[in-house]
Amino acid sequence: MRIPGPAGFTSTRFPSTPGRACRALLLALLMAAPTSVAADEVKVWATGAYSFSDELGGFRITSVSGIGTKDDPLVVTEELNSATPVTLTIRTAKPIQAFGKASEFANGIMYMRIDVLNNSGQAWIEFQFELQEILDRPSVFGDGLSFDQRNKTPDNIQSSNFADFGRDFEPYDRLLFRNGKVDPLKTVSFEFLITDYTPRWTFYLVQDPRIPTG
Repeated sequence: MRIPGPAGFTSTRFPSTPGRACRALLLALLMAAPTSVAADEVKVWATGAYSFSDELGGFRITSVSGIGTKDDPLVVTEELNSATPVTLTIRTAKPIQAFGKASEFANGIMYMRIDVLNNSGQAWIEFQFELQEILDRPSVFGDGLSFDQRNKTPDNIQSSNFADFGRDFEPYDRLLFRNGKVDPLKTVSFEFLITDYTPRWTFYLVQDPRIPTG
């Protein structure tokens, strides 16, 4: 039954003998419990104005650091256990302000370094990154997110193990490192600049190691 409360609010008192609706509610709560526990186990790593998560699976973040400037880039250290694409979830951890101070605002200018341990058991001969504002949808020019697309001759893209790179824009924002190799249990570093002139609260970085074919 309903019991009147302050300011027009009412509260509900369950009957002393559980009925069908009460039993259904208890069952639903029990079924939901494992999901809540699993969500609590997701590790979110925060540094500067951003947070990073491996919640979509397939790899493991082991550390993060930096604020995203050229002198103090955002550094994400990871371990990939297979040679299949994985997705890094990136969220703003502080207020958004385009071109604001890097340590205080998510400003849309992110100098990044990704250090990846190859624990897949197979050598990688290429490695591709792809930016997405909406998960599993290609990034387009109008969303403002890219690997510094406006700069036609970037000098801040490099890798410890790959000699060359190529960028692919419209309808994707992709960065492919090639002409190199990463053997199993070795670590490779990638450096690049992400720009987002219309910053969003959440976006994604797909990472795709390539193995020899044929």
